[in-house]
Amino acid sequence: MDRQSAPAPAGGRCPMHDAAFAADPHQVYDRLRAHGPAGPVELAPGVDATLVVGHETALRVLQNSTLFARDARRWKALNEGRIPLDNPVLPMMAYRPNCLFTDGAVHLRLRKAVTDSLARLNITRIRRDVEPLADYLIDQFSERGRADLLNDYAKLLPLLLFNKLFGCPADIGDTLTSAMSAIFDGQDALRANEELTACLMELIALKRRRPGDDVTSWLIQHPAGLTDEELKDQLVMLMGAGVEPERNLIGNALLLLLSPDTSGRDSGLLVEEAIDHVLWNQTPIANYATHYPVQDVDLGGVVAQANTPVVISFAAANSDPALAEARRMHSKGAHLAWGAGPHACPAKDPAQVIAVTAIEKILNALPDLTLAVHEKELEWRPGPFHRALVALPVAFSPTPATRMAAALQNRGVAVAPEQPLPTAPVAAARQEPARKKGFWSSFLDIFRV
Repeated sequence: MDRQSAPAPAGGRCPMHDAAFAADPHQVYDRLRAHGPAGPVELAPGVDATLVVGHETALRVLQNSTLFARDARRWKALNEGRIPLDNPVLPMMAYRPNCLFTDGAVHLRLRKAVTDSLARLNITRIRRDVEPLADYLIDQFSERGRADLLNDYAKLLPLLLFNKLFGCPADIGDTLTSAMSAIFDGQDALRANEELTACLMELIALKRRRPGDDVTSWLIQHPAGLTDEELKDQLVMLMGAGVEPERNLIGNALLLLLSPDTSGRDSGLLVEEAIDHVLWNQTPIANYATHYPVQDVDLGGVVAQANTPVVISFAAANSDPALAEARRMHSKGAHLAWGAGPHACPAKDPAQVIAVTAIEKILNALPDLTLAVHEKELEWRPGPFHRALVALPVAFSPTPATRMAAALQNRGVAVAPEQPLPTAPVAAARQEPARKKGFWSSFLDIFRV
C-alpha cells in the first residue's frame, strides 16, 4: 500500500487511549504498519507521539542512546506548557531521576546500583518469598468458591512481594501497598504519590539506622553512594517497573491457561510455555520506553521531530511479519517484551520466576479453576502502555483456608486448630487502607501468632 495514500485516522493520529484500542490494539498497529515502521499516535488527549511498530526500527531506537535520549526533560510540548500537569500519562512519562529517565554516566551509575542489588536475589529466595504470599492470598478467597484472580491475586502478590524485598515493617508496608495500588488505578494519584514518597523516605531512614538483608539496605550500602532522593526514586522505579508488568504477566498467562478456546491446561501447555506465549502475543507492557530524538530523525518515511516522544511498541514489534518464523517457534531471544539496549529490563529472570511460582501455586491449590464468564465478556483496561485485564473472574470448588497454617507448621510454629489466623478482608483493605489493618501487616501478624 502506498504510504501517502493509505487511509489515516481523523487528525492524522491513531488514538491509543479509547475503548477501541483496549479491545483490539493490533488494528492500530496494523494500520500504522501499512504506512511504515513508525507512525503518529495520540497517547492521551493532547499528547502526540510517534509509535515504532517495526522490529528492526525498534532495535535501532533502543540501541542508539546517542541519537535517542530517555531524559523526559527534553519533551518540548511539556516544556512549552501544552501538556496539562494532570494529564493521565504524565506519571508514566514525566522525568524522574531514576534508571528509566537518565542517560550516559548518570544512567550507568544508577543502573549499576540497581542491577548489583537485584543480583543478590537468587531463585531460591524468590520462590521462598513468593510461596507464603501466594498461600496467604489464596486463603483469603478459597472458601468462597469464586474470586477475581486479577485484583484478588495477580495484583496484590507483587505488591506484597516488594514489601518483603524492600524489608518493610508493617505500617510502612501497608501504606506502600495502598499508595502504589491507588497510583496504578488512577485514584487520587496526587495524594497517593505524596503518601508513597513519605513512606519510602521513612523506610530509607529506618534502613540507614538498621540495615537488613533486603534491597533497600543493599542500595544504601552500594558504592554508588545514592542520596536519599535517589534511593527513593530507584525504589519507586523498581515497584513501577515490577508490579504492573508482573500483574499483567500473571493475569494474561492465567487467562491463556484457563481459556476453553485455547485449551491451555487440557492441551498440556506448561506454565513456562504460557508465559512465553504471553510475552510474544499479549505483551504485559505493550508500548513504552519513551525516547526523545536529539535531532529530527527519519523513521522509515515518518519524521520524528527533535524532543518529541518516540514510543516503542513492544507488542507491535513482536507481531512484525518479519518475525513470523521466530514467533511461530516462540524463540525467546527474538521478542522485545523485556526491551533491548542499555535500558533493557534488568530483572527478567526474577520476574519469570515470580510469575511461574504464583501461577503454579494457584493452579495446584484450586485444580478445578475455571473462568466464571465467557472469555469474550472479559474487558481490557484502557490505556496506551499496558495490555491488562480489568478483572479475571473465576469459579472453583471451595476449599478450607488452611494453607498458611500448614506453612507455619512447616516452619515449626504450632497453631491450634481452633486458633484463627489473622486476615485482611479484601473489601475493607481496598476501601479504607489508611484506617484498617492492611494486607502486609496482616500477613506479618500470621508469623507472630
